[in-house]
Amino acid sequence: MDFKDQIIQLASRVEKMLPQIQTEEATKNALVMPFIQIMGYDVFNPFEVNPEYIADLGIKKGEKVDYAIMKDSEPTILIECKHHLENLDPHNSQLFRYFHTTKAKFGLLTNGLVYRFYTDLVEKNKMDGTPFFEFKLTEIKDAEVAELKKFHKSYFDVENITNTASELKYLNELKSLLHKEIADPSDGFITFFTKQVYPKVITVKVKEQFAPIIKRSFNQLISDAISERLKSALNQEKDKGVAETIKTEEIISNDPESGIVTTEEEIEGFFVVKSILRETVDPKRITYRDALSYFAILLDDNNRKTICRLYLNNKKISSRTGRKQEGNQA
Repeated sequence: MDFKDQIIQLASRVEKMLPQIQTEEATKNALVMPFIQIMGYDVFNPFEVNPEYIADLGIKKGEKVDYAIMKDSEPTILIECKHHLENLDPHNSQLFRYFHTTKAKFGLLTNGLVYRFYTDLVEKNKMDGTPFFEFKLTEIKDAEVAELKKFHKSYFDVENITNTASELKYLNELKSLLHKEIADPSDGFITFFTKQVYPKVITVKVKEQFAPIIKRSFNQLISDAISERLKSALNQEKDKGVAETIKTEEIISNDPESGIVTTEEEIEGFFVVKSILRETVDPKRITYRDALSYFAILLDDNNRKTICRLYLNNKKISSRTGRKQEGNQA
């Protein structure tokens, strides 16, 4: 099983275990330690993973960080853990204090679900206030898996990670900024774009007129990009051979006794959803189950992991004829 598959498997296990995890210690044992193991480190070897690592703070002795990933008898990554229900925002200061008392180059703050990686980009030997890399385990994307893999024991290289950390940090900050500006454009954002297209003096009234136009323009741009990507994905799906794509006629099921008939429209809807998610989820994990009143699209063929349910026009099935009855609303 490769690294990506191991991370996905852990993520699927985590969701099932959460109701049973009641304490911070349980969070460490059930969520964090398996993660460290997947990263290639032996959690039972103190020369690799040192639990309760002492990070003395000046005259305050005996301060401990939950784990220290060791290399050549020195800590390289400090890991501070919190209960999986805790918000991590108030706790980076604790990791900040530990960071400058050791030779560690990276700090990791986690609640077993969200993982935040820190380093010292702004000022040497002083941990930055914001992480350069962050992901949520249960929603991890392929690009994030690729970045995370750099921290695996087999690939870990301080210089390599540091060189990309700055780019990652500012990339994430810019994405966050753009998301905020698109949702609620600031005055400066409106002024900048208005100047590009409006030749006259930009007054308060002009900015009020352009604010919704700019917001709508970005939303339309995103919508068009999604449509093009979906169209491209659908075309790729159609172009694949039988080994990759099952023909519609072959997967349409017909069960006269139950009255369930899977239609071409439902299969098309299934492929649309599959195409949308293919960049973040392995398409093989997306399945469907048909029912009398709806068509369910599932993750891992699990009813508890419903992605969506389709209620299509002409969906209701007559148990007598096995045909769709018209006039139902989507």
